[in-house]
Amino acid sequence: MVSALSASAGHRLRDVLSLGDFELLAKRHLPAPLFGYIAGASETNASLRMNEAAFREISLTPRVLRNVSTRTTKTILFGEEWSAPFGIAPMGISALIAYRGDLVLAQAAQDAGIAMIMSGSSLIRLEEIIEAAPRSWFQAYLPGEPDRIDGLIDRVASAGYKTLVLTVDTAVLANRENNIRAGFSTPLRPSLRLAWQGMTHPAWTIGTFARTILNYGIPHFENSYATRGAPIIASNVMRDFGKKDHLSWDHFSRIRQRWTGNLVVKGILHPEDAAIAAERGADGIIVSNHGGRQLDGAIAPMKALPAIVDRVGSETVVMIDGGIRRGTDIAKALAIGAKFVFVGRPFLYAAAVGSNNGVAKAASILADELHRNMGLLGVTEIIELPSISIRV
Repeated sequence: MVSALSASAGHRLRDVLSLGDFELLAKRHLPAPLFGYIAGASETNASLRMNEAAFREISLTPRVLRNVSTRTTKTILFGEEWSAPFGIAPMGISALIAYRGDLVLAQAAQDAGIAMIMSGSSLIRLEEIIEAAPRSWFQAYLPGEPDRIDGLIDRVASAGYKTLVLTVDTAVLANRENNIRAGFSTPLRPSLRLAWQGMTHPAWTIGTFARTILNYGIPHFENSYATRGAPIIASNVMRDFGKKDHLSWDHFSRIRQRWTGNLVVKGILHPEDAAIAAERGADGIIVSNHGGRQLDGAIAPMKALPAIVDRVGSETVVMIDGGIRRGTDIAKALAIGAKFVFVGRPFLYAAAVGSNNGVAKAASILADELHRNMGLLGVTEIIELPSISIRV
C-alpha cells in the first residue's frame, strides 16, 4: 500500500512547475488541521500577506548583450560552498507532516548542496539528522534558564553541528487563532473531527501517521533541550516550552561564549537589534518575522532589509526569509544586500506530497529559476547581483 501511494505521489510531481503548485497538492493530501497549521499565520494573517507583497513592489532592471553563458548559482557562506544562495528554513513538527520529515528535508538538502536548518520543535533526534546530513544547521528556541541553555548547546556541539541558529522572536506565544479554526492544537488532541480527516486523507494517514506510530511510537519533541521532551499529545507539552520571555541579550552573550561555531540570530527586524547582535558576536543575522506567525502586522523582512544591510552589512552576514517563492524573489533580496535566503512552507509542502523526490524537485525548480533569471538580468555570478538596478 505504501509503495502504491509513493508511485501516486511520483505521478503528481510531474505536473509541478513552480513552488506554488506544491501548496495546491498539499492542500488535497494533508488533513485540514495540518495544512492549516502550515499555511496559516497569526490573527489576521497581515504579515503573511505583506511578506509576499513586498517582493511584488520591487522591479528589476536587466542589462543586455552580456555574455552570460558561464553563469553559476554557486555561492560561499561561512567558508562553505553551496550550490545556490538559498536554503530550507526551520519548520516544527515536520515529521507529522511528512514521514520522517526532518530527515527527508535534511537529506534532500544535502544531496542538492543547499543549506537546511533543523527546527528545535522537531520530532526526530538532532543526532540522527546530523549523521545523515552533516551540513545541516540547528535552530534553537531557548528559555532564559542558564542550565537549559548550556545543556542544549553542549548537546548540539557534541553532535557535530557547525552552525547554531537562535530564534529570538518568540518571547511569548503568538495568537494562532487560525490553528484553532482549522482544528489544530498543541497538545494534539484526538477528536471525531481529526478521525474524520484521517479517514478522508488515507495517503497521509497510512503513509505518514500510521507508519510513524508503527515504527517509532507517539512522536516526542526531541530537541527542545538536552533531554527528550514531551510527547505531542501530552498535557504538559506547552509548559515544556516555557520561560522564553526571560531570554535577554545577556543570555545571548552567554551563548556566544559557550558556542564556538557559527552563531546566527533569526528574527531580527530592527536595525538597532541587528547592531547589538553584531556587537555581541553574531556571525550572521536572518531578517525574519517568523513567516507572519508571531506579531501580526510586523514589518515584512524585505521592507526591513535595506536599513539592516546599511547598518551591519559590512560587519556580519545578513540573510532573510519570509515570502520567497520565485527565483526573482531571491534575486531581489540579494540585489538589496542579503547574502543568502531561506524558504520554508513550500519545501514542507514538497516533502508532504513527494518525500525526498518532492524536496529535490522544489530545490531544482528554485535553482533553475534563479539560473535563468541571472541570464536575463545579465549577470554570471551571485556576487554581481547587488549591482543590479532595482526600483521600489
